[in-house]
Amino acid sequence: MVSIDVGKEICAALAIGMAAMASAYAIAATGSAAANAVKEKPETSGKVLLFVALAEAIAIYGLVVSLMILFQ
Repeated sequence: MVSIDVGKEICAALAIGMAAMASAYAIAATGSAAANAVKEKPETSGKVLLFVALAEAIAIYGLVVSLMILFQ
């Protein structure tokens, strides 16, 4: 018989795993575009870094959700 804890652990793993994959895809897309933008206009480096950091926040949100699932 499978306990409820196993279900929580599977859901938490899915939450962080899918968030990490989405974050990796977003960072790859924005990082590539950011490199080209900075190459053309070096003064945009500060704004571009913000967009990459926002894409990285997706993984942090997934971690928070998975911890909320585990410790509920």
